[in-house]
Formats: sequence, C-alpha cells, structure tokens
Amino acid sequence: MLFDPLPLVPDFNHELAGRHAGQWPVAGTDEAGRGPLAGPVVAAAVILDPDAIPEGLNDSKKLTAAEREALYEIILARAVAVSVASSGPGRIDTTDIRKASLDAMRRAVASLCIAPKLVLVDGRDVPPGLPCFGRALGRGEPRWVSTAAASISARVPRDRMMARAGLVYPHYGFGTHAGYPTPAHRRAVDAHGPCPLHRLSFRPFRATAPDSPEE
Repeated sequence: MLFDPLPLVPDFNHELAGRHAGQWPVAGTDEAGRGPLAGPVVAAAVILDPDAIPEGLNDSKKLTAAEREALYEIILARAVAVSVASSGPGRIDTTDIRKASLDAMRRAVASLCIAPKLVLVDGRDVPPGLPCFGRALGRGEPRWVSTAAASISARVPRDRMMARAGLVYPHYGFGTHAGYPTPAHRRAVDAHGPCPLHRLSFRPFRATAPDSPEE
C-alpha cells in the first residue's frame, strides 16, 4: 500500500439520502456514559440544519474537552432541534445499561420539538418505540455527522452533571473522571464505599455482575 488509508470522518450523506427519499427531517442520536461506575447515562438527539453544519464535528471521544465545549455551544446555536434525556443509576440497576441507554435515546428523540421522519442511531441497536424509522450504525461505517453532534450533545451535559456531583460527593473525584473506573476512583470506592450515584449492579459492587460494557 503506497498510502495510509484516510481516517473515517463523519459526513452528511445519509442525512441527504433520507431527505431525497422524503424522510425529512433526519435526527441523529447517541449516548454518553455506558462505561462509568457512577452517574447517569445521557442521550441526545439532534436535527442539524443542512445549511449550517458546524465544522469539526466528530465522535466526542476523539475531541478534547475544550473542543467538545466549543462545539456544543455551536450545535445549540445552529441546530434545528436538540434534546437530551438521561437514565439514572436506579434505572440502570433495575434494568441494565443497554436497556437504560436505549430508553434514554428513545426519550431524547421523542422530546425533539420537531418530529423526525428518520433517526440515525450510533450503535448496534435501534431503540424500541421510536416514533419513526431508525437505522443503526453498522460496524466499519463512517459516522454520520448528526450522530457526531448527538455524541457531543450528550457528553458535555453529562460531564457537567458529574462535575456538579463532585461538589456534593467530594471524596470520589467525579469532576476529574466523570465516574469512569480510574484507579483513583476505585481507591475512593475502597476507602469510602459507594455513594447514591454508584451503579450497584456494576463491578466491583456486585462480584457476580457481568462486566459493564464500554461506552
């Protein structure tokens, strides 16, 4: 191979295909917070304006915190519609992280001020109960720019929630790791035990629980 393959970057092609097929508007949805030991899983749904797509949209995990914050404000200013929903630790423990994530995505879509005709989902599963047709992102597919916007729009509010939680429960450092299982977080749990924000169905709180999925 003479050249390295170009990195996959989000594009608006699937949204435009939906528009040409009469499935408009198109919303993208994604979640943040599947992997942490504490805090909610947060989902967002975004309908972008084809004439005002922010530059630099990408999966939130590929962006710095400063980039996410800046893009989030631009998304709020330019998008046709943005909605956010969450499932807390209690719901996660009562059901499971997959069901709680899908339900948060469903509610985010349902709360959009404009009803979409097509929903693009970042993940393997289409949330049950969507008000319209949904398509999940297949393995190896380039990301959709609408789901990239949703990824940022879920991640930034969740990070802000966990920063506030760190003020209420200062022993755990939530403002630093946002509830993810870092060594410092695990040491804090060992020293102080779980707080009300911890997901008690996750390891290490239940030795018999299945491994928590990654975000």
